[in-house]
Amino acid sequence: MNITSVFDHQQPIPQRYTCLGANVNPPLEFHGIPAGTLSLVLIFEDTDATPKPWTHWMVFNIPASTTMVAENSIPAGGMEGLANNHSFGYEGPCPKYFAGTHHYWFRLYALDTVLDLPAATERETVEAAMEDHVLAYAMLMGTCTAAEQPVKTVQ
Repeated sequence: MNITSVFDHQQPIPQRYTCLGANVNPPLEFHGIPAGTLSLVLIFEDTDATPKPWTHWMVFNIPASTTMVAENSIPAGGMEGLANNHSFGYEGPCPKYFAGTHHYWFRLYALDTVLDLPAATERETVEAAMEDHVLAYAMLMGTCTAAEQPVKTVQ
């Protein structure tokens, strides 16, 4: 199983998908979903932030038939869980509190179950419910460096 997007693994995430751009999720494609998958979980996190990791977006109970997530959209049928700051929705890369390059991971999990959880669920609860149900997982890592980002202009 793997994830692809408009940027390659270990390459910079385009500014459009950061806090200095449109701050919308990039398009994602899922490949090789294993047989027996009943749902998918997508977690987007910054492993260099404090606290570690910083959850930028979490969607669970994505239908197993999902092969793509369009730009600026929630996967059809998926439920958004709570990200850090008890917020819903995609929060793009924004490494403003730490100089240097941050590593942002899109993590996709194929589960043999559908999670019986409400939308306003914390990541820790989702991960506990996933335990012993992960059939496969995939990762796509992009980078964002605060020093490389130009100052956002107001239009």
